[in-house]
Amino acid sequence: MTAITPIHAKDVVTRKEGNLVSDMGGEKVMMSISSGKYYNLGSTGGRIWEMITEQRTLDELIETLASEYNVDPDQCREQVVPFLEHLLREGLIDISRGV
Repeated sequence: MTAITPIHAKDVVTRKEGNLVSDMGGEKVMMSISSGKYYNLGSTGGRIWEMITEQRTLDELIETLASEYNVDPDQCREQVVPFLEHLLREGLIDISRGV
């Protein structure tokens, strides 16, 4: 497993091109064209995938998701960061260091 730098609040998250995504019964499934791997993003992961069509900071993602799912922002962060780290390890997203 490749070590990654922790994602910080002001870091900008964007998705990489080259993935086929489909909605299947309210959940997003995706295939990476470059690796041939399939991923089930689920409904919440699919929502994150939709949100990072445009550049978003981690804080923006957390604020929006915590509001939409009516959860505590810290609890939301505890779930979202590992998900993003997994996407990063798989080469599906880019993280740009924020200010």
